Amino acid sequence: MKYNVIHRGDDVSFELMQRFHELAADSGLLLDEQSPEIVLSIGGDGTLLHAFHQYSDQLDNIAFVGIHTGRLGFFADWKPDEVEHLARLMHESAVSGNLQVVKYPVVEVQIITETGVETHLALNEFTLKGVEITLVAELHINDEPFETFRGDGICVSSPCGSTAYNKSLGGAIVHPSLDAIQIAEIASINNRVYRTLGSPVILPKHHHCDIYPKSKQNVLVAIDHLNVQRNDIVSIRCMVAAGRKVRFARFRPFPFWSRVREGFIGYDLK
Repeated sequence: MKYNVIHRGDDVSFELMQRFHELAADSGLLLDEQSPEIVLSIGGDGTLLHAFHQYSDQLDNIAFVGIHTGRLGFFADWKPDEVEHLARLMHESAVSGNLQVVKYPVVEVQIITETGVETHLALNEFTLKGVEITLVAELHINDEPFETFRGDGICVSSPCGSTAYNKSLGGAIVHPSLDAIQIAEIASINNRVYRTLGSPVILPKHHHCDIYPKSKQNVLVAIDHLNVQRNDIVSIRCMVAAGRKVRFARFRPFPFWSRVREGFIGYDLK
């Protein structure tokens, strides 16, 4: 089994990476930075986002697994003191040839300008915000005008990202087995000129939304942790990425709702 490690850069994560390399060598696992089968993320959710975007062109062939060394790692199944157990299970999986994975949908973002179309994938969310002034944009759903938005911005999240920025905006937590995206408003202004629904909207796969920002407006475009200012956008289309999913290796059960309870409530109800 070929693997690579992406770590956060702090001393704890670096030392844990070194320890895993030792265990991997003893277990016959092969380090391959270019074409790994498993990408181990050591750090927090931000580290896994970096890993996802580094290998976003190889999603069909890579499964991610996370060791949590930060304060809240929603994607991380493992704790630092479990690294030996993880290495052993990876070895057993390599020997048996039976790698268990779960597949979750991601957001496809098409940025349309006068010169062409750029396509990106977001594991958590895509956000569009105004820079000097509030964002003014038309929102269409399935090619039909839906609302005229004015406010701080718009967030479009995947089910994985529904527990992230989307949740802080009052969005629903969506189980990642559902092929859907969620649109949440960021501080919308509602009056007789600008009128929005005022609540999050969930779209299934095969549906799409188009955002038309005011012409030449300076906007901040963010795809997960990556962001850039632009003023050349004609429109942005968001949808569930067709045929592209992120794969997480499951060497032991880690139920989604248990993860939600542990992450946000923090106690065992038993």
